[in-house]
Amino acid sequence: MDPVTKYARDVLEGQILAGWLVRCACQRHLNDLERSKQKDYPWIFDPTRAERVSAFYRFCRHVKGPLAGKPIELEPWQKFVLGSIFGWVDRRTGYRRYRKAYVEVAAGNGKSTLLSGLALYMLLADGEEGPEVYAAATKAEQARIVFNAARRMAIRSPELLRRLEPAKARIECPLNGGIFRPLSKDDQQRGDGLAPHLAIVDEYHAHDTSEIYDVLSQSLPKRAQPLLFVITTAGYDLAVPCYAEHQYAAKILLGEVENDEYFAYIAQLDEDDNPQDEAVWIKANPLVAATDWGLRQLRAALKEALEDPRKMRNFLVKNMNMWLDQREEGYMPLEKWKACAANADNPMPDLEGRACYIGVDLSAKIDLTSVAVEFPLGDGRFAVLSHSFIPADRLAERRKTDKQPYDSWARLGWLTVIPGAVVDQQVIIDWIEAQVAEHGWKVREICVDPWNATQFAIELQKRGYTVVEITQGIRTLSEPTKDFRERVLRGEIIHDGSPVLAWAMGNAVERQDHNGNIMLDKQKSRERIDPVAALMNAHARAMHHEMGNAYDPNRYATEDILSKIWQ
Repeated sequence: MDPVTKYARDVLEGQILAGWLVRCACQRHLNDLERSKQKDYPWIFDPTRAERVSAFYRFCRHVKGPLAGKPIELEPWQKFVLGSIFGWVDRRTGYRRYRKAYVEVAAGNGKSTLLSGLALYMLLADGEEGPEVYAAATKAEQARIVFNAARRMAIRSPELLRRLEPAKARIECPLNGGIFRPLSKDDQQRGDGLAPHLAIVDEYHAHDTSEIYDVLSQSLPKRAQPLLFVITTAGYDLAVPCYAEHQYAAKILLGEVENDEYFAYIAQLDEDDNPQDEAVWIKANPLVAATDWGLRQLRAALKEALEDPRKMRNFLVKNMNMWLDQREEGYMPLEKWKACAANADNPMPDLEGRACYIGVDLSAKIDLTSVAVEFPLGDGRFAVLSHSFIPADRLAERRKTDKQPYDSWARLGWLTVIPGAVVDQQVIIDWIEAQVAEHGWKVREICVDPWNATQFAIELQKRGYTVVEITQGIRTLSEPTKDFRERVLRGEIIHDGSPVLAWAMGNAVERQDHNGNIMLDKQKSRERIDPVAALMNAHARAMHHEMGNAYDPNRYATEDILSKIWQ
């Protein structure tokens, strides 16, 4: 039995413990073998072509670790991945079936070895004339990681060195005119000049955008049987394009989406698995957890994580290959935030005529300005509405730099585009007045960041509103920032589902002082957080309504006692 089919059967028969998505990948292979017996099925599996790529690795030498200098023998999971990609071919043309591959395993499970050998195989031995092979990343140094590993492998493998010319910037193959080089977003050469036979996107979870992936994907039709190979561990951010790719690949494996030209292999724990249970570690670590030395490494990593909870995040993501919405110092778990959005099962309560607190973050006159309206519901919950404003002259620029659909948000009513080059504060005031008049809200306070808000506050006070300045300090904002997150985690917040606020919530990171006080950090946040800052201003006052604290809002407004108490 060929190694690909044997691995699939061993997994499904329980001889190899694997997670559900790997089991799905194995079942997909066996199902397709049955389907290939029908002459009208377009794909067939050729075990000879699958074995050919595995045999090539025996000419490659390990370049580090205790096996350095020895020929590479692929692990069963690696043979399954590569054998599937190269063994399944078009029945009519003989070209490879899979044009894209997504592989996700925990760190330390032989990704570098797999990628280095794959790059050299498709450069030298895949039968392509003038093959172009790229190791792609957003930054040049990241792109060179795979390239440098392959270069060392070529230099230290005698059979390869006789056929390849490995230089510092590129590896050439004189036999077929092929080249292998790193490719980054910084390169001047763009998609029109690329014709990749193989494009490797390593650690895709670290890409903030899909720009590199898109450029490479659009270049694939220039070859008869190209391969875009994405390989990664899980990540800390569910807003990055890799997580969307992970979800798409999972849907293919689960049979929810059909794409015969897309191969997927995702080695991860199952939903009910306990990450501290050694017995399940092999599901995410098909190599590491199969060896004594690997188990020792995982035990040591778990021990450190249990002793220092800050390291648990890294253990779960890197060692257990679990996607978490926990960027370093990230403020809000986005899955919890999404769960608080109003929907058919959890409708927004009637807010007409209710008391509310309005938070405003004016930001710079040329940037995003946001307003949050928070309603104490009287049962321990709070309802939140959010709206933002942007000057028209900055819309196109911000759409490009922030890579967010500001124009779509405006069409859907989440964002108001103000004519001109600056945010006219009068427009903000008029919007607040119009909403209050339309819905009959009883505005208890309008809570503002004192910066750049003097005239804004004076105008609102002239119109009869109580304005409270919320000093932007850690002592002032720590309590409301903590309280709001805790309420989200308990499901005590219901919000309008604003995509602008959701984007900002995903951007927000916190900073903490030595006493455990926290606040949102605009400098450290990777993108804009103005809608969240406005919300924290509102919650700094709204939370006291729920707590039942007695206070005179006019006294706070006129004497600024709030700042004096919390500073």
